[in-house]
Amino acid sequence: MKKSGTKTVILFDGIARRLFLFSGIVVILILFLIVAFLFKEAIPFFKDVNIFDFLFGTDWKPVAYEKNAYGILPLLISTLFATVGSMIIAIPIGIGTAIFLSEYAKGRLSEILKFIIEILSSIPSVVIGFVGIVLIGPFLANLTGQSNGLNALNGSILLAIMALPTIISISTDSIRDVPKSLREASLAMGASKWETISKVVLPTAKSGVMASFMLGVGRAVGETMTVMMATGN
Repeated sequence: MKKSGTKTVILFDGIARRLFLFSGIVVILILFLIVAFLFKEAIPFFKDVNIFDFLFGTDWKPVAYEKNAYGILPLLISTLFATVGSMIIAIPIGIGTAIFLSEYAKGRLSEILKFIIEILSSIPSVVIGFVGIVLIGPFLANLTGQSNGLNALNGSILLAIMALPTIISISTDSIRDVPKSLREASLAMGASKWETISKVVLPTAKSGVMASFMLGVGRAVGETMTVMMATGN
């Protein structure tokens, strides 16, 4: 009976291993097919458009009456500005919130804050863009004395709001995964609470925290509708 049970476990382990391997291969294959499709569709385009004009051109006129222009340099620069600006805002707030949730907030307060963060991540990008137009835009216009607040700063603020749930959630989990024994050892050596967090906990959770930054950047770079609404296209 025991041998039969062992054989069953080994059989299921083998099936699970092959299933996971197959799933990984399928994901890689799909990614490869997407890249191959993009290259295939782009080749005819670059026969008519010089690649240097495409990368470094400053005019984007795909439906011009005279001659079409496909320079993406302004698009790349504006995306870079909005993304960097959003990370400057989101990273300090996200790390601070993650530290508070994992090290200070206890019980019901932690649950309420986590629920609010999850709700924030589910808000559609169109709604956040509308908030940028109606609330943040006029505020920035009054603050800077401009005619309107549809600019890169508005877009950066909204992208930071959208990236915060990702940064906070992953960073919080990474910080909580740090062994309790490391905290206790640091405190036993005479370190303060903040010294323990800054010199022991955060360096130990560095890989997870950096992953949250990268995912936050990915969320900011990949967003389209909010940026178009908040920056005036």
